[in-house]
Amino acid sequence: MAFEGLTEKLARAFKKMKNRGRLTENDVKEAMREVRLALLDADVNYKVAKDFTNAVTEKAIGQNITESLTPAQMVIKIVNDQLTELMGTSEARINTASKGPTVIMMCGLQGSGKTTHAAKLAKMLRSKGSRPLLVGCDVYRPAAIDQLKVVGAKADVPVFEKGTQDPVKTAAEAVRHAKDYGNDYVILDTAGRLHVDEALMDELRRMKAQVEPNEILLVVDSMTGQDAVNVAKSFDETLGIDGVILTKLDGDTRGGAALSVRAVTGKPIKFAGVGEKLDDLEVFHPDRMASRILGMGDILTLIEQAESKLDEKKAEEMARRLQENKFDMNDMLEQFQQIRKMGSMKKLLGMIPGMERQLKNVEVDDRQIDRIAAIILSMTPEERAKPERINPSRKRRIAAGSGMKVEDVNRLLKQHEQMKQLFKQSKKGKKGRRNLGGMGPGMEGLLPPDFKL
Repeated sequence: MAFEGLTEKLARAFKKMKNRGRLTENDVKEAMREVRLALLDADVNYKVAKDFTNAVTEKAIGQNITESLTPAQMVIKIVNDQLTELMGTSEARINTASKGPTVIMMCGLQGSGKTTHAAKLAKMLRSKGSRPLLVGCDVYRPAAIDQLKVVGAKADVPVFEKGTQDPVKTAAEAVRHAKDYGNDYVILDTAGRLHVDEALMDELRRMKAQVEPNEILLVVDSMTGQDAVNVAKSFDETLGIDGVILTKLDGDTRGGAALSVRAVTGKPIKFAGVGEKLDDLEVFHPDRMASRILGMGDILTLIEQAESKLDEKKAEEMARRLQENKFDMNDMLEQFQQIRKMGSMKKLLGMIPGMERQLKNVEVDDRQIDRIAAIILSMTPEERAKPERINPSRKRRIAAGSGMKVEDVNRLLKQHEQMKQLFKQSKKGKKGRRNLGGMGPGMEGLLPPDFKL
């Protein structure tokens, strides 16, 4: 998961402070020394790391502690606020045209994920009611336009291309086409190189002068650390970028690019690629990213994903059946299928405060939902509607039919009963276990048997 190493090191630095009733100046400076080392190890720019820890130290020393916070909590709050400020305070939006289509120029080095993220951005815009148009302007990389057509088809977004003609001419024709056919966004997938060179920059400058884009987005690979920041600086100095799309933030990245790029270039990170699927693109929220880095989770993003991916009518029907105590195995299958739409289970669980460190060495198998579905679909309609009727012989038949073990069937039936009992407790006002919207026991079905939420 992103920032895993940095999160662990920061947690260790703050742990030493938690048992102290009062923090001295030396305590703060020692903690900030460890924070600086953690940032440098995460490949954060040296000057950025130094300025960051100096700012935190200055604010923390002599800080009046509020009654609701311990001294250690106050320092963590200051670090959280400073991290948020470092990455841009609030999310940065796309600059849109006041008249005609908004032209977005995607640029970056070869292999950064530019073509895929052009399609991801197009799909995101389409999901919000827009009519984007993808444009193939990479005439040098073999099959680049074919790749754009493939991802464009998956995103259900049209692709405009003119073969190997001058990309600048293609871009201009695409803008005219968008005006004629009512496309409100034009996304130009430009050519990349293995490194920044004059030929690449000259073509991008000519394209910028020809179509006057409203937004120039640089796609950089967060796995490259400080190299990503240097690439961003070079493109900005030569072309004048408006923002950055940071890719592979779901990988085992040290996070230095996310923490350095705005401080070095002055340009915000606008989007983050968090997976390989076309839906795996998020608006970059500095405050939420700061919370993730400090191991505090990201509940707001989790809620937004639930709202965008889950079927509202099915959720209301599920709630009604729960209230009437009619929650059966068909409902349980529907619930897991709805959760599946939200993406990787490990990523979702990692957004719950305090869960990311717990999940470090835990394997969360997304195929578990398929196994659960196989068990439920091996039941008769009567058994799904009334699981209490499933006796030992029926369990053996269901296990054999689904290719699972009787223990797996028992575990699923137990989870179903736990979910019903949990809802009964919440209706009576009893304090239930910590869980995600009453889905704790359901989530446990996706984790190893010995792991508890």
